Amino acid sequence: MIDKELFKLIGKNKKYIFIAVTLQVIGLLANIGITASICWAIYLVINKADLLTYLYPAVCALFGIILRYTMTRLNGNIKEVLGRKVKKDLRERTYNKIVKLGVKSTDGMSMAGLTQVSMEGVEQLDLYYSSYLPQFFFAMLAPIILFAICVWIDWRTALVLLACVPLIPVSIIAVSKYAKKIFAKYWGKYTSMGDKFLDSVQGLKELKIFKADEAQHDKMNESAEEFRKITMKVLVMQLASTTIMDLVAYGGAGAGIALAICGTAFWNLSPVYALFLVLVAVEFFLPLRAFGSAFHVAMNGASAGKKIITLLNTPDTIWGEEEVSGKTIELKHVTFSYDDKRDVLKNIDIIFPEEKMTAIVGESGCGKSTIVNLLVGALRPKAGSVQVGDLPLETLSRESYYSHLAVVSYNTYIFNQTVRENFLLANPTTTDEEILEALEKVNLLEFIKENGGLDKVITEDANNISGGQKQRLALAVNLVADKDIYIFDEATSNIDVESETIIMQNIKTLSKTKSVIVISHRLANVVPADYIYYMEDGEIKESGTHTDLMGKNGGYAKLFTTQKQLEEGYTL
Repeated sequence: MIDKELFKLIGKNKKYIFIAVTLQVIGLLANIGITASICWAIYLVINKADLLTYLYPAVCALFGIILRYTMTRLNGNIKEVLGRKVKKDLRERTYNKIVKLGVKSTDGMSMAGLTQVSMEGVEQLDLYYSSYLPQFFFAMLAPIILFAICVWIDWRTALVLLACVPLIPVSIIAVSKYAKKIFAKYWGKYTSMGDKFLDSVQGLKELKIFKADEAQHDKMNESAEEFRKITMKVLVMQLASTTIMDLVAYGGAGAGIALAICGTAFWNLSPVYALFLVLVAVEFFLPLRAFGSAFHVAMNGASAGKKIITLLNTPDTIWGEEEVSGKTIELKHVTFSYDDKRDVLKNIDIIFPEEKMTAIVGESGCGKSTIVNLLVGALRPKAGSVQVGDLPLETLSRESYYSHLAVVSYNTYIFNQTVRENFLLANPTTTDEEILEALEKVNLLEFIKENGGLDKVITEDANNISGGQKQRLALAVNLVADKDIYIFDEATSNIDVESETIIMQNIKTLSKTKSVIVISHRLANVVPADYIYYMEDGEIKESGTHTDLMGKNGGYAKLFTTQKQLEEGYTL
């Protein structure tokens, strides 16, 4: 009925749930008071009491109505406050978690799924906390309170009514096992459809070029149809569950009413008391009936909540508080596995010295990207350690380490802002002169000047500049950041020869004053490197300068020769 993990998720906001339940209980007592006042007035009519005597039940009824109205309004306000605070807290925790994870990926959750969970998922949880939980506790208390009152009037009727009450929770539990599976599939289909839609929109140009938009349209229709079917299953399940609860609720109330009426004939139950029991009988079941209705909404929220909990429970990358004291990075006997079954890195030893250009090369899948993730702190080794200066990486403050580190990759993000604002993100104290100087180094100055200057807005995903210009702009931005350690992860991948040449010239110049690490599949780019590590199947097979490695006539030399022949053949 209640998920302990989801209940813990609201933290200090639990108090609002108990306030809401208290207000509902007071409202219930006020409602009983109104019913008792009506029965009192009927009793006075039967006994032909003085007109002035009717004032007492009238005043009691009026007080009960005012109290009931007040409690209803206050309960609505408290639930609104609860929902608002829960949404605010959950969104803050989700955002802070994503920020805390930093460069670490969220396993099994795409960008579209992450967006849906943090936005609509939180909205669904609002109903779980503001409607479902308060109604659950009230539904458990209400029949007990009513029984405690009615048992003094007629214990037989009270006992029958109380005995019928558990049939509703039993029916809910029976449905919940099936409902959880349905709602888990429902949310899965929903996020899957969102993923496909986002994927289709982002790749719309390619779909048009390849004339595959119609086929993708059919796939989207299939995904939408699957979502429609699971939605229909949810509605059928809700309708069936509601029907069962109605039969139990009104059947139980009917049994209690019938017994109260029989009491007037068989065990001298006062007609006024019998009337009170008749009027109160349905109150035994209405809270649980309302709880059953809230249950279906709650299941959808609970499914979203599980995904939020999965995100919040993702282990944080371990960081310490030490300051960076040296710029040399070293991988010592590093072994790494993604699944604890197959090692993708095997006993790796690499030194990245200061003011040198060190390169890691090898064919795709050899482990180069894994090393980058270890260097930036997204991953931690299974065995061995990553040392920065004389300290293990995990003992350093993340802020301190990142203040010395810059990463330029094939997919470095350029923000949908002006050129100047992109530079200011990297270094808030950068002047326009420094920005222009950096642009000149990467041969972008004339282009920027001719196209709006530093106020030129870079559109989403840098679609208004070429791939080569994007990479050169990313390099310029990182140059003004003025870091001590630069990692270039396939920074020249999929760009024109001119841009590649400009970037590699800047990298070589940079290595005279900074620690430069180059990851590349194209060996021609690393020829000027001071030291090269050649990898195969997660192991360092060869190391040395380009001349040394060519002299060994091993895997590096063969790969270099093959690439050169292919490039020359392509040129011809």
